[in-house]
Amino acid sequence: MAHIVDLLPDRAGTTVEEWLSAHSGIEMIARDRGAYGSAATRARPGARQVADRWHLIENASAAFLDAVRRSMSRMRAAIGTATIDPAPLICAERRQHDGPLRRQDANAIIRRLAEAGTPIKEIVRRTGHSRKVVREVVRGGRTDVFRIRMTSLNGFLPHLEAAWAGGCRNGTELWRRLKAIGFHGAPRIASGWATSRRRSESTPDMLPRKPPSARTLARLMSSPPDRLSTADTMLVAAVEKALPMLGVARDLAARLQTMLRSKSSAGLDAWLGDARSSLLAAFASGIAADRDAVEAAITEPWSNGQTEGQITKLKLVKRQMYGRAKLDLLRARLCAA
Repeated sequence: MAHIVDLLPDRAGTTVEEWLSAHSGIEMIARDRGAYGSAATRARPGARQVADRWHLIENASAAFLDAVRRSMSRMRAAIGTATIDPAPLICAERRQHDGPLRRQDANAIIRRLAEAGTPIKEIVRRTGHSRKVVREVVRGGRTDVFRIRMTSLNGFLPHLEAAWAGGCRNGTELWRRLKAIGFHGAPRIASGWATSRRRSESTPDMLPRKPPSARTLARLMSSPPDRLSTADTMLVAAVEKALPMLGVARDLAARLQTMLRSKSSAGLDAWLGDARSSLLAAFASGIAADRDAVEAAITEPWSNGQTEGQITKLKLVKRQMYGRAKLDLLRARLCAA
């Protein structure tokens, strides 16, 4: 059973390095990737380092999502949703129609100013956008200008799909069924969904007339084919045909996650070789730089999970004391226990 031996005053790499240097005999270090790795190498060069498996799996998914975001403009052009025909849109969708165009124009203006050498502070003053937005565009982010908004129907979509598949096409009746299971929205919300669904089914080739979000597309591409609807299957097939590199990136992320779950590092070198020329090249460079710790995460039984659990306990204790407890009191409560 793991237990807390000490608490550090901050998360800085130098603090970790000082603590490790003062404690000899440490042979195994389970840690997050980043500054902790270099601190552990300097303080205890002979210790075996183990990267956190959960974060590796999460980082692989995040790297694939980032690859999808960078490819969204080409994807929409390939499947014919780069521009939207406003004619079949319902009223709520029509109000959002010009949003992507405005954001695209704003991004272009910010990039032109940045390329001309204009400071971020001056771009904020000229454009009226927040510093966060300007910084994100200048650094190559905000490439996905389309926004898929959350609605009150999101938690009830499986029930709507089941009712629709059962032959219910009336918006008011759909609303009654949702209301019976706890939906508090107005009837027009269910009717709008039914209208949108009815029009989408008449769309040629069953491809969406509205562009999917990057997160939605990443989820669809990562889901087993037998769990997708016919329309989603055709969408994924069209994207993979138009952008085969996205399919390669998806398979690479899945391969790394399979190695971590199966505890077999036999294919790690081959994975690194394949990933270097893919859309996951930046992620693969980070894995290569921390290769020994990643391989140990695959093969060793040690995990950072115990540490994460103790951190959750620490946060609970701090909240119980309204966040005012100093380090000595926290040490007394947690380390003594």
